Amino acid sequence: MRTHVMELQEGDRLRTDVFNRAGLHILPKGTSIHAEEIALLIRQSIDYVDIELREGEVTLNSSKNSSFIQHLRDNFYFTVKGYQTLFLEALTTGKFNQSMVEQHLVPMLEVLDRNRDVVSLLIAFTEEDVNIYNHSLQVGLLSYYIATWLGHPPNECYEISKAGYLHDIGKSQVRQSLRNREHELTGEEREEMNRHTSYGYDIIRRSTGEEVTALVALQHHEREDGSGYPAGLRKEKIHPYAEIVAVANEYIAMTSPDASGSRQDILTVLRNIYNLGFGKLNEKAVQALTTNLLPNFIGKKVKLSNGETATIVWNNPTDIFKPLVQIDEWQFRDLSRERNIDLVHVFM
Repeated sequence: MRTHVMELQEGDRLRTDVFNRAGLHILPKGTSIHAEEIALLIRQSIDYVDIELREGEVTLNSSKNSSFIQHLRDNFYFTVKGYQTLFLEALTTGKFNQSMVEQHLVPMLEVLDRNRDVVSLLIAFTEEDVNIYNHSLQVGLLSYYIATWLGHPPNECYEISKAGYLHDIGKSQVRQSLRNREHELTGEEREEMNRHTSYGYDIIRRSTGEEVTALVALQHHEREDGSGYPAGLRKEKIHPYAEIVAVANEYIAMTSPDASGSRQDILTVLRNIYNLGFGKLNEKAVQALTTNLLPNFIGKKVKLSNGETATIVWNNPTDIFKPLVQIDEWQFRDLSRERNIDLVHVFM
């Protein structure tokens, strides 16, 4: 049970070893927590530790987590259904009812505010069938998280999330066969698909009059080095909200299944996103995503490139994809030193 050090109770017992930011071993697993141990953890700037479940809390915690996931799913389906209504309205009339956006999106964001567990969110929807409706919602939700991590005030986080939610509304004006990617797109078909950004800009302006939200739809495929579309804009010309949505859109797209139904491992996706932060995607938004997701993997089982199974026990702040892992009770591997060994899979 991952617990903040200020919420530790007398007699709590560590479930895993504790390391400081320099990778030094501070406390062994099994340690009984008292005032001295809490003081040590605070001095070492350690915020969270993994403790054994307290007596009587197994059922309670399991029930709370199950309840949260179910509540999350209920709101997710409600908000996806709302987006489908917006999309079909835009398909037939070229605009949508602005009040429908708030009616469906705000309840979902309120659930996230009550429990900002982004890993639970990602796990909960990993197995969802991917279509344009739930893709758009997931981009909107992840955009909300990234905006929050970057320190945007609540009203801006909502606006960024809404822009992410609506970023692909222009695909309502693209042929269904292209939207569903039933085959590899030809050059001409690709050009038509790329016009969804301009269509989205027009639809949002007609529907809401919101220039910034429309700009996000127009610019979410632009890249800082000028290699994106539709205008080949460089960094200084791309709206900051569009840069956040672009990161969320790439992440959700990369975690979606390919034509064969297989998915990339989440670590592979994070590495790819991290690399795009050097010239294509906004560096700060990419770092916000990677640095806030990776710490949540502490305690997760992983497969190493040498075939071993291990547990992540500490994240290396100077080399985020080379953590310290524990093989068994006594054996550890510091992947920042053993450079020939990589993480290849996280067991979610």
